[in-house]
Amino acid sequence: MPMKISYFIFLGFFTILALFTVATAVNLRLSEKVNENSEFFEKSTTVVRSSNRFQRNILNMISGLRGYLFTGESSFLQSYDSAVLENNDLIHEMELMTFDSSSQLQDIKQIKALNNRWLQEFATPLINAKRNADLSDSSLQAFQRLYREKLNTGFEKQINNRLQAKLRDFSNYEYDRRAQRKITLEQSIKETRTISFLLTTVSVAIGLLIAGFLAYRISTRMVQLVRMADEIAGGNYLVHVEDSGKDELSGLASALNHMSKTLSENIALLKRKNRELDQFAHIVSHDLKAPLRGIDNVATWIEEDHLDELSPKVKEYLALIKGRVVRAENLIRGILSYARIGRESIEKEMVDVGKMLQEIQESIPMKPGVSINIAANMPVFVTEKLPLQMIFTNLLNNAITYHDKSPGEVTISFESEKNEYRFCVADNGPGIAKHYHDKIFVIFQTLAERDQHESTGVGLAIVKKILDERNETIKIVSQIGIGSKFIFTWSKH
Repeated sequence: MPMKISYFIFLGFFTILALFTVATAVNLRLSEKVNENSEFFEKSTTVVRSSNRFQRNILNMISGLRGYLFTGESSFLQSYDSAVLENNDLIHEMELMTFDSSSQLQDIKQIKALNNRWLQEFATPLINAKRNADLSDSSLQAFQRLYREKLNTGFEKQINNRLQAKLRDFSNYEYDRRAQRKITLEQSIKETRTISFLLTTVSVAIGLLIAGFLAYRISTRMVQLVRMADEIAGGNYLVHVEDSGKDELSGLASALNHMSKTLSENIALLKRKNRELDQFAHIVSHDLKAPLRGIDNVATWIEEDHLDELSPKVKEYLALIKGRVVRAENLIRGILSYARIGRESIEKEMVDVGKMLQEIQESIPMKPGVSINIAANMPVFVTEKLPLQMIFTNLLNNAITYHDKSPGEVTISFESEKNEYRFCVADNGPGIAKHYHDKIFVIFQTLAERDQHESTGVGLAIVKKILDERNETIKIVSQIGIGSKFIFTWSKH
């Protein structure tokens, strides 16, 4: 079973994390070893220093002893006594510092024994004899006899030689321990550096391998999915992408395939419904226009054949009937136009807006006393002509139909901006109350009674729908009794 991308990422992450954890542990262990060796070297330095101090104290003891024996001055015993006391402390200190080495402890034990033997069997008896020598001649002779005996036997020299040898052995052994520790530490540092380098290299290699694999595995498939999405956005709903994986991208590919299939089916259904709706609209409009034309023809025949026989009231009714027929035909035509907006593909062409407005002015019915003024230098650009023509036609029809002043004026102007034109259709008519500004763009909504103005309530709805389909805007600036301005935008591109 193929591994999900998220699982693969987590596995790679935890692998790298584990390697770095091992590297950290190794370096931590090295740090502990360094600390241990630092403590060892500190203690070893203290031990060697104490050993050297012990040797110097022995020399001071011998020198003080001889000075006292030759001169009898007690000042020599002061240095002797202080050396004895300090050596006792040094022995105790060295025992504490070398508790982890049985060999060193054994040497200290022997050094201590030799030192005590020298004190007890040589130094102390001579000092005591010297102190008593001044009491009597016999005591003096006893001291001299003891002194010659000690010197002749070579006891002092023998003890001192053994003591110095033991101290040298003790110091040399400590130096050897330090040298061995140094070698061990250097090897540990070297091994740690090697292990850290290998682990870091492996981690980086695994990271690069995972990144490369994911980049290849994800990017190649993402390119296919993006290409598919672009095809769908471009209107090709039959596109399909093959993906045999079982991960998250496979789910996305499956969703896109399903979406493409659903869109294709829905678009096909929508096109079929639109064709049926167009066919239905044409049939309904034809079936509705036929009786309307029949009614209009009957009214015309009555007027032509019996005009002299008709009373003024009947003539008024016939005119009203013919007006209603015209309004009904305009309503049918407007509904068809409204329904077709956005469903027909319109080619762009070069449009001279000024010329187009003149054509519209000539084609729409004008109200007596109302004139249309078109600004000079209207733009000429490539755009969809029919929608723009429908907008201007409906806005001009609306302005003329509802105009209530004579003379009346409708003005068409524009402003050029960076990416769009801003057209304005202004009149000096009755104006529109603010609370009607949104309602007038709703289909079948009119401000006046339909009997007063033959209006269908479709024109401004067509304008709004055309602009909404193209993401354009329209707004109204109006005051009651002063007039209205319809300002809309139209893209240059």
